[in-house]
Amino acid sequence: MSIRDIVILDYGSGNLRSAQRALERVGATVTVTSDFDSAVNADALVVPGVGAFAACMRGILEVQGDQIIDRRISGGRPVLGICVGMQVLFANGDEHGTEVAGLSQWPGVVEQLDAPILPHMGWNTVRAPASSKIFDGLADERFYFVHSFGVTKWQLNGNTLDRQPPVVTWCTHGTDFVAAVEDGPLVATQFHPEKSGDAGLALLQSWVSSLY
Repeated sequence: MSIRDIVILDYGSGNLRSAQRALERVGATVTVTSDFDSAVNADALVVPGVGAFAACMRGILEVQGDQIIDRRISGGRPVLGICVGMQVLFANGDEHGTEVAGLSQWPGVVEQLDAPILPHMGWNTVRAPASSKIFDGLADERFYFVHSFGVTKWQLNGNTLDRQPPVVTWCTHGTDFVAAVEDGPLVATQFHPEKSGDAGLALLQSWVSSLY
């Protein structure tokens, strides 16, 4: 079994190196780059993200990340979004009254959580369906979140990508929000698996193993 080559898309967002180290710990060969061809052709692509939705979208567009992700998904090639790297996959982000277009892989709006304390920072459990692959054996584990915004309404009607319906995992902080999505080659988590200890590493191992 060969070690899979994974590209972490460098579009100016932070948290690249911790994601790289975590993926290397589970056996992947990892390159951090903004190179278009490398990102399109890698065995898998990771799209991280921290900070504001609008800033992340600007960075992604500057490196043609929208085209990279579109091309990979249309070809059935794996993509993993993390934190804001998950949020930008939705249609829109609404931060403080300013709405910014996302990548529209899924319908839905990223908006401020209705919670007594923000940001949602720290460890929390998730509610994964039995059909989830990445959470297999991890149903009782906790994962590390740092965010104030999320998707509280799952709005996917039908299956525009001609695949099985997405598997949606939920979490609660004040209100329910989408914690993860598994949709064919496209997988994303609102939490940071690279900061989630052994449970996060197990999840990344499950995702990397699915690439073979």
